[in-house]
Amino acid sequence: MTYRAPVEDYNFLFEHVVGLSALRATERFGDATDDVTRAILTEAGKLCEEVLAPLQRVGDVDPAHLENGVVRTSRGFHEGFKAIAEGGWVGMSANPEYGGMGLPMALTAAVGEMMSGSCLSLQLAPMLTQGQIEALEHHASDTLKELYLPKLISGEWTGTMNLTEPQAGSDVGALTTKAEDNGDGTFAVTGQKIYITWGDHDFGGNVCHLVLARLAGAPAGVRGISLFLVPKLLPDADGNPGPRNGVSVVSLEHKMGLHGSPTCVMQYDAATGWLVGDENGGMAAMFTMMNNARLGVGGQGIGIADASYQHALAYAQDRKQGKTSAPAEKDSILGHADVRRMLTTMKADIFAARAIAVCNAVAIDMATATGDKAWKARAALLTPITKAFGTDTGIAVADMGLQVHGGMGFVEETGAAQFCRDVRVTAIYEGTNGIQAMDLVARKMMDGGEAAMALLDEVAEDVEAARAVFPRLANDVWEATESMREATEWLVSQSDLQNRFAGAVPYLHAFARILGAHLHLKAAVAERGGAREKLARFYIQRMLPEHTALLAHAQAGAEDLYALTAEELAG
Repeated sequence: MTYRAPVEDYNFLFEHVVGLSALRATERFGDATDDVTRAILTEAGKLCEEVLAPLQRVGDVDPAHLENGVVRTSRGFHEGFKAIAEGGWVGMSANPEYGGMGLPMALTAAVGEMMSGSCLSLQLAPMLTQGQIEALEHHASDTLKELYLPKLISGEWTGTMNLTEPQAGSDVGALTTKAEDNGDGTFAVTGQKIYITWGDHDFGGNVCHLVLARLAGAPAGVRGISLFLVPKLLPDADGNPGPRNGVSVVSLEHKMGLHGSPTCVMQYDAATGWLVGDENGGMAAMFTMMNNARLGVGGQGIGIADASYQHALAYAQDRKQGKTSAPAEKDSILGHADVRRMLTTMKADIFAARAIAVCNAVAIDMATATGDKAWKARAALLTPITKAFGTDTGIAVADMGLQVHGGMGFVEETGAAQFCRDVRVTAIYEGTNGIQAMDLVARKMMDGGEAAMALLDEVAEDVEAARAVFPRLANDVWEATESMREATEWLVSQSDLQNRFAGAVPYLHAFARILGAHLHLKAAVAERGGAREKLARFYIQRMLPEHTALLAHAQAGAEDLYALTAEELAG
């Protein structure tokens, strides 16, 4: 298929919806001018369209495989990753002191989404490396930074994240991997990790693993976990890869999708590692990487959604079947009302999810540039919404994309099914979407809902400003915002967390629906009478009303959720 990178959509978002003016006014990001951001997005778009998109199907039909203990990657992936690395795309937001560009996370997120839409299997490698770079920048010793960051930022080396074990999934505190002090500043790490994305490859260089493990005598649970940097090849003082470390790939997971991305079972046998951060402070350090990845994974869902939409639209324009009431469509299925419903829904939700993700990234950048606690709270609040809504949108849009194809969507040769298979895991990894929702209604509401209310206040202000232009649309969004405010007040009044958790997922989706409506309305104000106004009307009139049912569910409490016994559930 032909993939078209959403360059203009991002330019529009940056200039008219999210607005990078405040970011550009900071000393940290003053160089990210309009000309700079447009040039970067244009060049990234070319890379995605011309180099990465042709690898999408290759990775599916010629998957990564294990050969004599070495992971062999899909045809063309080595060259694709080389193009990413040589273009400087891995280190976009990394510290210039170590070779990074120091650009806003908003740009990194935009480019990451484009790469995801063009070839998600390959995009996972630079995304995880970017997360490791950020974790090391914040938590590693100067010695580790000086040795590893230049190599990771240049793409010469790649990074992974090792949390999950066979007996410890989301309950990370149950891990059994151990680390013993070697007495020379290094530790011997022993244990097995599963689901390690891009745990090995044949690109050359080195693979650097961030591994959670427990020191002898450490407290039980997450309070006793430390983080270690364990390279595949032990580097010398100058950073030259040396002998093989005690790290090996046991097997590759046989997955539903993302066949071009090797997901490894990793074995550590007294492997030499270096402590990152404080002893027993591993989760705090790893969360830096995980939060980076959660923004990135939300973008992966959006990228796949966009690619699936483009694929479905092209098919609908060419597929001739039946007579329609839209003669301009020349009897293609694009003239059928239900096909139009699906395609317009897909397009509207992609814009909403993309705009929310950009707001999230800008909040992260403003927090970085200013140190303002309010921006940090905004970024924290939006992260679970971005991850969950972005990936749920990816799954829903890919499913509709297959449906637009009809029976041909179920045939692998059309490529529609691959989007469904590839995107499905995004709602699972980096914390399932249920966990994201629980995080939103619990940890992110520990401030009594202050950050959520501040965001809703901002939405209300923008809506009031839009009343003079679009009174009906603005009123619909204002009423939804007030309902969201009332639901949030109810939520924070619940001392029993089970009452919050029972409605966490619908609460998150209602929040996303309202944020999406707000951002669509801003787009309509910026482009009156055009396609964006038409799309905003569709979203606000047809999709925003879902928030009513979602908030009813969110405030229903937990009692009826647990009313059926285990026997009754099985009966």
